[in-house]
Parts: sequence; C-alpha cells; structure tokens
Amino acid sequence: MPAKAVLGYASKAAKQRLEPYSYEPPALGDNEVRVSVTHCGVCGSDVQAIDDFYGITKYPFVPGHEIVGNVSEVGPAVTELKLGERVAIGWQGRSCGKCEWCLKGEEQLCLEVEDNGVWFPFGGFSSSVKAESRFVYPVPVTMDSEHAAVLMCAGITVYTCLCNNSAGPSTKVGVIGVGGLGHLAIQFASALGCRVTAFSTSPEKKEEALRFGAEEFVRVDERPSLKQREVSYDLLMFTSHAKADWTYIVNTLKRRSTVAVMGFPASIEFDPEELVVRELSMTGSFVGNPAMMREMLSFAHAKGIKPMVELMPMSKADEAIQRVRENMARYRIVLVNDRAKSGQKGGG
Repeated sequence: MPAKAVLGYASKAAKQRLEPYSYEPPALGDNEVRVSVTHCGVCGSDVQAIDDFYGITKYPFVPGHEIVGNVSEVGPAVTELKLGERVAIGWQGRSCGKCEWCLKGEEQLCLEVEDNGVWFPFGGFSSSVKAESRFVYPVPVTMDSEHAAVLMCAGITVYTCLCNNSAGPSTKVGVIGVGGLGHLAIQFASALGCRVTAFSTSPEKKEEALRFGAEEFVRVDERPSLKQREVSYDLLMFTSHAKADWTYIVNTLKRRSTVAVMGFPASIEFDPEELVVRELSMTGSFVGNPAMMREMLSFAHAKGIKPMVELMPMSKADEAIQRVRENMARYRIVLVNDRAKSGQKGGG
C-alpha cells in the first residue's frame, strides 16, 4: 500500500471553489489499478458535479475524469496492465458487472451509474486515482497525453453517437455548437467521410470550424439561414448547453433522421407532431463501452484527430474551472500535474 498521501484539489460544498486537499490513497480491489496522474482534462460536467447539478455529489469532491497517467500499482487479479504503462481513463471507472446492461457489454448504461464515475471516491484533479482495470486503456505511443485525456470523454461521446447512427460518406451531419464536444464532433464526422455543417452563434469560430473539417458554417441564431437548410440533414449532433430555437433546428432534418443530444440544454421545445409526421428520432449519447473506447482511441490515432487544448498547471485547477464556467476555454483545458516527472508521450 502506498504510504504517500494523495494531493488533490477539492470543493468542500456545492458551488465552492477548489482548494488543496490531501487524503489517504483509497485501497485497491483485486481488479483495480492505481494511476499516477500526469494530465487531466477539464470538462463542463466537472463544473456541474461541483455544483451538484446531478444531485449525487459527495463532498469533499475532487473532480476530473479525462485522465492520463502511468500505472503505479495493480491489484492481484490484474494481468493486462503493467507498472509504468501510460494509460487513460474516462468518466467510467467501474460498473456493477451484474445488471442486464453490463452483461450485454454495454457497461456505460449500468444501472448503478451514480456510483460508476472515476471521480468517486476522488477524481483526476489529483496526484493519483484508482479504477477497475477494464476501464483503463493503454494510450498509443505517439499520441500526446493532453490529446488522449480529452478524447476519453468528449471524444468518446461524439464518436459513439456517430457510430450508433451509422454515419459515413452518405451522411449529412449538422454539428450544433463549436466547443469542447463540437470541435471534436466535426473532426470525427469528417474523418468518417460525412458532409459536415457547423452551426454556432459565434462567427469568430468559422475559420476554425472549417479547418476542423466542416464544409460550411451557419449561424444557428439566424432563422433565415436555418430555413434555407430545411430538410437537409440525416443527423444533428446537439453539443451545446445553450438555449436554441428547436423548432427551426428540427426542421432542418430529413424524414427518418435523428437529432442526438450530447450537451445538457436548458430546455428542448418543439412540436412533437414533427416526430410523428416525419418519423424522426431523438436520442442521446453517453460515453461508450470499453470496446468502443479502444476503437475510438485507435481511430483518432490513425486519422490524426486532435483536440484543441490549453495547458494549465494543476495548481491552477480552480482558475481552470472558472474559465470553463465563463465559457472562456478554447476548446478544452488540460491540467498538467505540477509534480509529474514523466513526459507527454511514452510510458514514463
């Protein structure tokens, strides 16, 4: 058992700022590994968890679920991961292994989802975390750690959505919101051969959206532009948390097409008659199972998909959270552990 205390950054109550916090390393189970954290992405859901948006946060709360680091300890039943190996962990750190969804290999839908986050008991804004080994993934040797970190949540969320909707060269995809999720949705959809339109309220993001792989850029807050694109898209990926004119958005869908929600919009309002008359589908996308996680990392590596990140030292974790609160990140912040000695690539 490691003797050193874990050093992290915790919120002591809902909506409170992060402050330094130390604790004894949680004991490992037989099938768990401990990972020394070198990088951790800052996700919008970290902010929501700090604020107890989901109603499940336990304090003191150490956020962080886009984690890259090196294996520092393994449980006695772990054989597939080695000490020192560079690995990545996403939001899911465990599952019950017994419910109908776990038995189907769809562990991300485990009925005990509230207990499955890697941030319970403590997350990646820290010097180490623990997780079940089947939710810990080797990182491709030449992939930068800061890129791998972001892919573990934002990347898998959009990739799973595209795969579940059989997106490919014949698919017209609209990505609503060019942010942490959206800029990766554009890249993954483009890499799959889709024809991609980026929708945003921020005209200054146009050139970046086109560089990410969008064929065109549309102001989502301009009704005439939306009306011109009625009955155009096979799949709409709503990646924003912002309010939107859902009536006009839904009208851009073709018949028997899908709108997939990945952000947490404040409200969704449109005439449900449209679902019936045009046989539309509405769905969500929530991370992915272990097989999909491995596939996503391999695909991103092969296609050169890279999140656009800002690096900040972990000692400035609270500042990073405030930047995300203020929608100032472009497009994802990754914390670099001040005490980490391993490099950004390789096993360290």
